[in-house]
Amino acid sequence: MFPVDPLFYLVGLTTVFVIALSKGAFGGGLAILGVPMLSLVLPPLDAAIVIAPLVSFMDFFAFGSFGRNSLSKPDLVWLAPGLLAGIALGYFFFVHVDPRVVAACIGAITVVFALDYFFRGRKSEQKERPVSPPLALAAGSAAGFTTFVAHAGGPPMTAYLLYRGLNKTVFAGTAVALFTLGNIIKLVPYGALAIAKPSTLLQALVLAPVVPAGVWLGKYIHDRLEQRWLYFWCYVLLLCAALKLLYDALRAF
Repeated sequence: MFPVDPLFYLVGLTTVFVIALSKGAFGGGLAILGVPMLSLVLPPLDAAIVIAPLVSFMDFFAFGSFGRNSLSKPDLVWLAPGLLAGIALGYFFFVHVDPRVVAACIGAITVVFALDYFFRGRKSEQKERPVSPPLALAAGSAAGFTTFVAHAGGPPMTAYLLYRGLNKTVFAGTAVALFTLGNIIKLVPYGALAIAKPSTLLQALVLAPVVPAGVWLGKYIHDRLEQRWLYFWCYVLLLCAALKLLYDALRAF
C-alpha cells in the first residue's frame, strides 16, 4: 500500500505545498485545485479522500500563524451558521436534486464579481464596508453548499470577504477560521471513506511533511505583501477558482 510511484511524489508534494502556501498567504484559495491535480496520479475519489485530512492539517498551522486576534468575529457570527446550513443543503441536493445547476450558478456569479474588479479599475485603497448579515449568510450558505458538492467553498466565501475590504490579516485569518470549521465537518464522511481505503491514509501521511513549510512560506509572503497587491492576487485566485467551479459543473452535464 505504500506509494512508490515517483510521479505520485512529484505531483502530490508540489500540489500540497502550493495549497499550503496559498493558505498561509491568503487564508485559502487553491484548495479547489487539489483534487484535479492529484487525480493525475490517483483515482478521483482517492484524491478527494487524501486532500481532506491534509487541508485540515494546513488549517491547524494556518490558524496558529494568524491567531485569534486576526478574526472578524462579527462576520463569523453570520458566516458560520450559513456554512452549516449550506453543508446540510448540499447534502439534500446531493441526495435528492442534481446540484450541478446550483454549483454552475454560484461559479458564474463569482466570475462576474471577480471580472467586475478588473474591468472597473483597481483602487489603490480597498474601502472597508460594514458587515452585511444577509450577504454573509448567503455567502456562507453558498460556501457550505459548494464545499460539500464540489470541494470548492472558497469562491463565494472569498467574494464576500473581498467585498468587505478587511485588513489583509483579518481577511486571511477569518478565511482560515471558516475553512477550519468546514473542513473539520467534512472529516466525518471522508474519515469513514478513508477507513475503507487505508492506502489513502498512507498517501496523505507521506505528503503531510510539506504542509508546515508551505504555510510558513505563505505567511512570510503575506506579511511582506502590500495590501493592494494581496487583494489583487486574491481576485486572481478567486477568478481562477470560480472558472474551475463553473467548468466542472458544466462539464458534468
